[in-house]
Amino acid sequence: MTATTSRLRRHLAGFVAVALVISMYLVARLPGISSAEEESLASRYSFTPMTIALPEAARHQSIRTVNQDYEHISAWISSVGAAIAMNDLDGDGRSNDLCLVDPRSDQTVVTPTPGEGGDRYAPFALSESPLPMGAYIAPMGCVPADLNEDGRIDLLVHYWGRTPVVFLAKDGAGPLSAASYRPVELIPGDHSANGVYSGPVWNTNAATVGDFDGDGHQDVFIGNYFPDGSPVLDERVAGGVEMNRSMSHADNGGGKYVFRFVDGTSGAEPGVTFALDEEAIPEEARHGWSLAVSATDVDHDGLPELYIGNDFGHDRLLHNRSTPGDVRFTEVKGVRGPNDPKSKVLGNDSFKGMGVDFADFDHDGLYDLFVSNITTSWGIEESNFHFVNTAADRADLRARLGGGEAPWTDRSAQARTAWSGWGWDVKIADFDNSGDPVITQATGFVRGQVNRWPQLQELAAAHDALLDNPAWWPNLRPGDDLAGDQTLHFFAKGPDGAYTDLAPRLGLAVPVPTRGIATGDADADGRLDFAVARQWDAPVFYRNTSPTTGSYLQLSLVDEKGSAVIGAQVTATAAGVTHVGRVDGGSGHSGRRSHEVHIGLGGVTGQVPVLVQWRDRGGELRTQELSLASGRHTIELGAKAVER
Repeated sequence: MTATTSRLRRHLAGFVAVALVISMYLVARLPGISSAEEESLASRYSFTPMTIALPEAARHQSIRTVNQDYEHISAWISSVGAAIAMNDLDGDGRSNDLCLVDPRSDQTVVTPTPGEGGDRYAPFALSESPLPMGAYIAPMGCVPADLNEDGRIDLLVHYWGRTPVVFLAKDGAGPLSAASYRPVELIPGDHSANGVYSGPVWNTNAATVGDFDGDGHQDVFIGNYFPDGSPVLDERVAGGVEMNRSMSHADNGGGKYVFRFVDGTSGAEPGVTFALDEEAIPEEARHGWSLAVSATDVDHDGLPELYIGNDFGHDRLLHNRSTPGDVRFTEVKGVRGPNDPKSKVLGNDSFKGMGVDFADFDHDGLYDLFVSNITTSWGIEESNFHFVNTAADRADLRARLGGGEAPWTDRSAQARTAWSGWGWDVKIADFDNSGDPVITQATGFVRGQVNRWPQLQELAAAHDALLDNPAWWPNLRPGDDLAGDQTLHFFAKGPDGAYTDLAPRLGLAVPVPTRGIATGDADADGRLDFAVARQWDAPVFYRNTSPTTGSYLQLSLVDEKGSAVIGAQVTATAAGVTHVGRVDGGSGHSGRRSHEVHIGLGGVTGQVPVLVQWRDRGGELRTQELSLASGRHTIELGAKAVER
């Protein structure tokens, strides 16, 4: 054997490994559509950016105060909080109101969408007074819903540093203002010490609303991030905080809670009462580092499932097996196939779930879902999840869920949606009414001048025993950068059935870290608009000015008082193509879509058969088939579905 041959044999394994990596890289990044096809696809969409009006602010900041143990990673701790929701808050019949959180002022703001009607009322910040607050509390999100069942949209606001507050809309005419809402505690009790908040310290980043026990009333889910009791933002304190105990299966995060509706009152001093159902969430799902959630009835039995997106480890899909007055969830998991990486099996992932939304990508009448993770090339490259439902039909889905199986398989590589950046919120919506929805995704982390990817990569490779101690974490202070130039993504289905990011062609690829995405038809023109919350930058509203759109169904599904029936399901069939939608109680990270069900019908005209399923106020599950012309409809759901 020659010396050359010997050297080749010694290095053969390395050559094979390199060749394998290169081949897998090329296989994973499937070829995209041509430039001409991409240009043609982009020509279907157009958006006009508009400035969102904000009130005067007493505070102007670009970083938050943090616990002394977190001082060297203050930019990391300050990387969330921008949030936005679209809805009809003033009852004018249009989703032309925004509830947003601006981290620069730590205000929760209500403001009209820009454009026509933008002067209906002056933008204002919600006031928690007379409830106790403190200097080391910051809002993180806003979820609109009629929580006391009086026909007015209320606002559930969640925070770091305290438990959530419900802002109940009062009786009374006149333009919206801070005086239009009465703040009440989600968890009642005396939480004041000399006027300063002294109640439970929660750090909440996931919240949604749904009728979890099937009694006909809306309940609340709260998912916390840092361990409960952690004084994360209190700069006076050293200690009492920790980080995740693992990068892949951390289980030392904050609690998960379901609050079951008990009673509500209206008037000038409205009220609402919820009961904490402490056993609703299974023990193994209670302590992830939660950043996202969706309550969606995936098996159409009238009880919404919960998908909880957790940072640093396993997401959780919880199958709903509740009865009225008794909320119960059981975890279900995907089955690993011979070619499936363990981390791509639903419920067994080791990724950083930070956004989730459900939709029917392939028009088989079954919900698929998309999950945002960290997917930065040469940084931390995991994968987004583009989970496709593999059940034969709804009966098969129910049977498999009942057996503990979650029949979803990741197809992100084939769909060309696997890689985008440091992912956050995701909203799936049909912006051109073609019948095929777009996946919009917020990305980006911390914007600065000093690249900190090498240090983060070292941390990601560290032993789990080191991670929960903040002292071992590398510096990430103001001026440091991690994925700070990443942009919004706009994945549209191309002629080959896979997706292409059109954000650069549409002027949406602004290099500013984004967090929350809200969708709704603000001007009632049949085209969905959207708004984006940006971390440490102004939020932006994108008016949909797409030149050519198909027909559509836009359904307001309401009860006898005019409140959206959250959880109501719609199945429409147009030219043999099935479309599903639901009244969403708040899917995603920090963005909330409006309560209308919007379905694009493409070129279909004439009457469309629509099956509606809902629970009435008595908790009875009802279904009814309607024949509806394309356009906007308001349907009252009681014992029957009746068009208003």
